[in-house]
Amino acid sequence: MVTGLQANQTFKNQIHCANIEVHRQEAQYYELLHPEVYSKKEQKRITSKLAAVTAQISCNQKTALDVGAGTGNLTGKLLELGYSVTATDISPEMCSILKKKYGAYLSNKLTVINSPIEELSFEQDSFDLISFYSVLHHLPDYVTALHTVCGYLRRGGVIYIDHEASPAYWQNEHKGFTRIIKELYFHSNPIINGFYFQLIRFHVPNIDYTLSDFWHKKEHALNHHAILDVFKSEGFRQYQRIDYYQTATWIPNPLFPIYRLLCKPEMSYWIAKI
Repeated sequence: MVTGLQANQTFKNQIHCANIEVHRQEAQYYELLHPEVYSKKEQKRITSKLAAVTAQISCNQKTALDVGAGTGNLTGKLLELGYSVTATDISPEMCSILKKKYGAYLSNKLTVINSPIEELSFEQDSFDLISFYSVLHHLPDYVTALHTVCGYLRRGGVIYIDHEASPAYWQNEHKGFTRIIKELYFHSNPIINGFYFQLIRFHVPNIDYTLSDFWHKKEHALNHHAILDVFKSEGFRQYQRIDYYQTATWIPNPLFPIYRLLCKPEMSYWIAKI
């Protein structure tokens, strides 16, 4: 007989294994496969947000923890801002690419740890900034993980959580025409990206994201109320969720201006100061 704890651990292991396998398959293509992350517009937005977050940190000693760092999307920007960065990721392939990209910083500014977040352990008050970009929906228990990580943040520091589905992502728009536009826009993005990949003669690998993106589904979507409760219970003084529209294609989607005009933003980021 399997106990509840054992079943829960099995569930966690399944999600961890799925993430390791998915990122093993896509690591070398990651930045090409994800325009919603690496489009010029999104990269400019992230750079701007990190600068704004940095300005909010009190007595900033420029130490940062980048959780789920991947190939270094935020890590590189944090290094450019003068931070000493501890970058962690469950994927050995992603960590290897990150080290190669930012090898010049490894001797004094960058530490890379290949580990699931649940197995990390740092001293209390170790970091001025902790970042999660496109991470929470990959975690078996993102609420517990967030509670734990809050203890690593110095007083006056900030947690920055970005690229998570907003509460509106899976909601159907009330008006018929608006709902049609939203569905057309969402379904047209992969078609447009597929056309782009054909143009550059890139064969898209067949990757199964079923378990790796566990909390990015209508049946069990990320719960922003639970994230808010974490910040309240951990004694954060300021916290805010901001919703935004993402650019999800390499070639401009002609439906995007109409979608943005009629529909609610599909993505969210959080900034919380303790």
